[in-house]
Amino acid sequence: MQAKRHIVHIDLDSFFVSVERKFHPELIGKAVIIGGSAERGVVASCSYEARKYGVHSAMPTGQALKLCPHAIVIHGSHGLYSEASREVTEIIHNAVPLYQKTSVDEFYIDYTGMDRFHNCYQHATELRQKIIKDTGLPISFGMSSCKTVSKMATNQAKPNGQLLIPHGMEKTFLAPLNINKIPGLGESTSQKLYMYGIEKIGDLQKADLRFLEAVFGKMGRYIWEKANGIDDGEIVPHSDRKSISTEHTFDSNIADKGFIETILVSMTEELASKLRKENKVASCLAIKVRYANFETHTQQKKLPLPLPNIY
Repeated sequence: MQAKRHIVHIDLDSFFVSVERKFHPELIGKAVIIGGSAERGVVASCSYEARKYGVHSAMPTGQALKLCPHAIVIHGSHGLYSEASREVTEIIHNAVPLYQKTSVDEFYIDYTGMDRFHNCYQHATELRQKIIKDTGLPISFGMSSCKTVSKMATNQAKPNGQLLIPHGMEKTFLAPLNINKIPGLGESTSQKLYMYGIEKIGDLQKADLRFLEAVFGKMGRYIWEKANGIDDGEIVPHSDRKSISTEHTFDSNIADKGFIETILVSMTEELASKLRKENKVASCLAIKVRYANFETHTQQKKLPLPLPNIY
């Protein structure tokens, strides 16, 4: 008989904003936007006070300021964010046997099998309190039998909360939520579901799987399984990052080819310095260009790996 799975999803609330507030307490309680300039920047993160006005990540900063004119815009301190993420990762690494870091502020923990020795929810609660105490950062988590339900539980627990979905209660928890709460469900698919009168996840649970597959193809089964709390996704053990990057946003349009090449060389030297410090080599170089209208183009090139030193 297969052991019951106990999966925890952890998310640091408004991570970039929370880190800034840790060092600048005067920002607490105010609408804060982390991002680029109003002319061509993008919102990387925002406080809950700004979200009340409709601001969200990936939104052009100019549009965000139209929705929330009194927001304080900060360009961000990436070094501080990396260090804060490292601190949280170290605490989790020392506390649990198996975890997956999916982004700078998001983790999955697999407690499966530990229920023979520990109260898993209590252990996760104590871990959350330790992270809050040691780092000063707000953090939320959800716990259930799978990754999808745990992630959705975390979103319901925010801000700075926690939520346990007991085994067998997954469908009951999911049913009243809007379909747009399903991770990975795009806007176009949501709109198509709305057209068929499917607005709540409970409506999806009742929908005929054959109908969903006929209308949405493979995506039909995907959304049906998510709606029913079916997710066999494994926790992939944490490993070192696979990429390293840097970016530069211009305050005005640049058409000088020579100047752009100079900036590219400077950015490349910065990346090379980071690689040397971490004793790593790169196998692929990618360049992303985003225009003022947010049209984005990417080019990448594989690099020949250096020959090993045999002497």
